[in-house]
Amino acid sequence: MASRQRPISPHIQVYRWQVQMVTSILHRATGIVLVAGSLLFVWGLWALAAGPAQWADFSGFARSIPGFVVLFGWSWAFAYHLANGIRHVLQDAGWGFRIPDFIRNSWTTIIVSLVITALLWFAAMQQWGGA
Repeated sequence: MASRQRPISPHIQVYRWQVQMVTSILHRATGIVLVAGSLLFVWGLWALAAGPAQWADFSGFARSIPGFVVLFGWSWAFAYHLANGIRHVLQDAGWGFRIPDFIRNSWTTIIVSLVITALLWFAAMQQWGGA
């Protein structure tokens, strides 16, 4: 019996990166980000109910550069997870399983999530005057 030096199991470094791999990993990562970011949402609700001083603390964080980065990232994670979730529902219905469709739908999900995030932040800045 010849002994070959083969990997015991496939590893991520063995594969050539494809957009489908990225969308799969991003879907899981954005799910984790949404759970973690929900704590920020709870903090905001608590601050709103607790009074003006607590709201000022939360609002100060939300208007800071780190706060903006966190809120922007959380909103993109929401938009991406939503768009990719819709793609998964369509696939569960049997649509988009051919490889070209799968690749196109993966790119569409990424682009749609960026558009949704941009529209959301444009509307927010219009509503609150560039807060």
